[in-house]
Amino acid sequence: MSDNLVPNQAADHAKTATPELAESEQTHFGFSQVQKSQKASLVANVFDSVAAKYDVMNDLMSMGVHRLWKRYTIDSSGVRAGHKVLDLAGGTGDLTAKFSRLVGPTGSVTLADINLSMLKVGRDKLRDKGLVENIDYVQADAEALPFPDNHFDVVTMAFGLRNVTEKQNALNSIYRVLKPGGRLLVLEFSKPQSEHLSKAYDLYSFHILPRMGQLVANDAQSYKYLAESIRMHPDQETLKEMFEQAGFEQCTYHNMTGGIVALHRGFKF
Repeated sequence: MSDNLVPNQAADHAKTATPELAESEQTHFGFSQVQKSQKASLVANVFDSVAAKYDVMNDLMSMGVHRLWKRYTIDSSGVRAGHKVLDLAGGTGDLTAKFSRLVGPTGSVTLADINLSMLKVGRDKLRDKGLVENIDYVQADAEALPFPDNHFDVVTMAFGLRNVTEKQNALNSIYRVLKPGGRLLVLEFSKPQSEHLSKAYDLYSFHILPRMGQLVANDAQSYKYLAESIRMHPDQETLKEMFEQAGFEQCTYHNMTGGIVALHRGFKF
């Protein structure tokens, strides 16, 4: 295994489109409408800005509860010794660190993220923990993964899918690289299940969170985008249907913290 960063090779797998069509299509960036061709760079700017304070802000924003969400994801993954795991949009490597210990010397974990700043933070953090032997780092676009067919036993994506321009393309790409019998787990912010919780969550997200981002990371706008991106993400049932459309079977989801976060799981058979 290598701790060198592997450059993005996704272009070899990317789907071609006519320039006229690409320029005419729009998507959301938070609550704003932008050209689809612009969204990846706009999201990249957000994560370039927040990378250095990402872990600190995660703890503050969730009051540490994100660690419990991630622990449940790991416990639901079925990862064991010898497995090949893809931690997609793996950011600063929280899941990768746990998976590295679970798969052991006979397995491997690939930490992949489209954002080089996040990938560097994750690599440095994991190396500081002495985790180097069974981890690879790859800069990759979730919509066009640069990996062989039927390659991974497990793919996880924690808090990354909502930032992808074409989410269905990402799910299709993940399905391709999973081995038969493999599973995908997507941990993502979702729709609160009660009206009272939803109102409180909106108050927190749009009034407190940007101020916190300004105080801690000197960046209110990036955290305003993050709050907006959560509201634009598909709800639990819609995302489950997208899993099924990609070909996944036995698709389920588990709400946590009243539906503020949901873990979706599907299998490739």
